[in-house]
Amino acid sequence: MRKNLEIPQGKRTKLYRALEVLPGFISYSAIILLFVLSLVNPVIGAIYLFILIATTLVKAIGVAYRTIQGYEVIKRAGYVDWRSRVEDLENPHDAYEKLHGNEGKSYHFSEHLENLRMMSAMASDYPKASAIQHAVIMTAYNEGPEVLEPSINAVRKSTFPKKRIIFVLAYEERGGEVMENVAKELAKKYKGVFRDFLLVKHPANLPNEVIGKGPNLTYAGQALKAYVEKNHIPIENVIVTSLDSDNHMAPKYLDSVAYEFITHPNRQRLSYQPVSLFMNNIWDAPAPTRIIAVSNSFFNVISTMRPHLLRNFASHSQPLQALAAMDFWSKRTIVEDGHQFWRSLFFFDGDYSVLPIRIPIYQDAVIDETFWKTIKAQFVQVRRWYYGASDVAYVGSRLFVPKEKRIIPFWQLFPKFWRLLDGHVTLAILAPIVAFGGWVPMIMNISAHSMITYNIPNIVSVVETFASIGLIVSILVSLRMLPKRPARYKKGRNILMVVQWILMPITSIIYQSLAAFYAQTRLMLGRYMEKFDVTKKVVKK
Repeated sequence: MRKNLEIPQGKRTKLYRALEVLPGFISYSAIILLFVLSLVNPVIGAIYLFILIATTLVKAIGVAYRTIQGYEVIKRAGYVDWRSRVEDLENPHDAYEKLHGNEGKSYHFSEHLENLRMMSAMASDYPKASAIQHAVIMTAYNEGPEVLEPSINAVRKSTFPKKRIIFVLAYEERGGEVMENVAKELAKKYKGVFRDFLLVKHPANLPNEVIGKGPNLTYAGQALKAYVEKNHIPIENVIVTSLDSDNHMAPKYLDSVAYEFITHPNRQRLSYQPVSLFMNNIWDAPAPTRIIAVSNSFFNVISTMRPHLLRNFASHSQPLQALAAMDFWSKRTIVEDGHQFWRSLFFFDGDYSVLPIRIPIYQDAVIDETFWKTIKAQFVQVRRWYYGASDVAYVGSRLFVPKEKRIIPFWQLFPKFWRLLDGHVTLAILAPIVAFGGWVPMIMNISAHSMITYNIPNIVSVVETFASIGLIVSILVSLRMLPKRPARYKKGRNILMVVQWILMPITSIIYQSLAAFYAQTRLMLGRYMEKFDVTKKVVKK
């Protein structure tokens, strides 16, 4: 029986609506509760505040540790000759005999030897390395060649054999004649570079679709499946990577994915998540968007060190066979990337996970034509990301049902649901509570002569000082992660890369808290976000 994986349209059930309201209700309540408790008893308000602030301190320490650890792992993974390791998998017995006994100090070498040993014993229970095909679907709306060509060229520079890469340019009919002409010119220019360069135009105004990336990806995925079948390519050996138009994959990415795909027996029930780093144009972006770009890059670095919590984000890879079975991506949400995790989890009855790929795919920081347009565009982007709170209802509606209707056992799914809910609530409440919470108990009960009440701002300040350790570590690591400074900028630009972090409290409140509250309030009111607002990509020269 085919599972219902879709997000409901129109009127929701009472349970679904209650779960849509839940993230915003908790977020608003957490802020209001601080004022209420402080009014009733400033000491109780202070205790409540300390619990929240202490959570911040613990997380800050974890951020510092995971940032350093993740950066080192990514750096080491980048040194590996993944092409050579994939070739070893073609004849694992011979490769094992050749490499066994050598002292391998490179990243993952002992695991590589163990993989070769295990595969030697498995005979034919794994795909041959030479049989693996990659398909790259890059979505486009109205971007010009100055944006699209660098992304295509990044795939062209891949160490994986180009004659086993199918490139699919999935463009929107809504992009008009200009987009149509750009697509045709690119197809002509890159003809013969890959196994094939397919153009797939997603028609406008198809029924039961939001205006977004998901419907475009799904339409292109269906065309890719037809192409694979027509050319008698074994569908179980095809890995699909979705890319935004500004995504530049590192040359070793496809080989790294192929390696993990071959060596994992449950390969069809995995997706492969690169580290998304917003570094393409980081030197050109204004300070506020640089902070957002670097902060999100760090979040992705940290996430790769916590595989049990990892979910799909932005670009990711997944087997074509699995995608086709679940009818590709959702066509009813503007956050199809994060939603794909839950869609896949329920399709595979809970037997699904995301495997970290420690090779990056680089993305653009937000830049528009003017400073103020950039500031606005950045808010539009993050509010779309935080609309992932809509998944709380999607997951909860499959959790809080009678046992016989559950796809996944309650206690297997509940921790995932709780982390999802907690993550979105934390996004909304943390920044304003850290910034202003210390003054609330004193202001709300000005007549109370409590030593604790009047010292709360000072105590919070001390805690924030310790918590700033995470920020200092982030600054130091960010300087090492930056791409080479363009010649058009003087060395003084390096100083700005440090000074910019004084804006962190402001950007956290605007681009984290307010954006999260915006998305959650829309859900509470039933004013659903059903249009993917494309972030304009201005290329500076």
